[in-house]
Amino acid sequence: MLKKINAFNAGLAAKITSGVATMWCAYIFAIIALISLPAALNTGNLITIVAWVAQTFLQLVLLSIIMVGQNVASASVEKKITETHTASLGEFELAKEARALNQQEIIELKRIASDIHRVLRDIETKTTK
Repeated sequence: MLKKINAFNAGLAAKITSGVATMWCAYIFAIIALISLPAALNTGNLITIVAWVAQTFLQLVLLSIIMVGQNVASASVEKKITETHTASLGEFELAKEARALNQQEIIELKRIASDIHRVLRDIETKTTK
């Protein structure tokens, strides 16, 4: 039962978060905040007006805008990570190919060295006879 409740809570939180993290939500919050602006201005009290700006408008509207900005930044970072990963995999494949070529060259060089040693032994054998 607890797992179902936790799953429901997680799903609900994810849906609310994705909904709040939109510019449309920021616009709605701005409209909601602006409804109380005339009342704050009518008080003529500077502290009330500053409190409205800080506590009502900025908190409501900036919440969504900051979340949108974080999503944009996260997407940019994810793109760079993906590009770096892809490039790294490409470099790794090139290194594997280079290593395979080096192994083939070593085998060929060993064969050539063996042939040279055989020829030198043959020459040495013929000159000592």
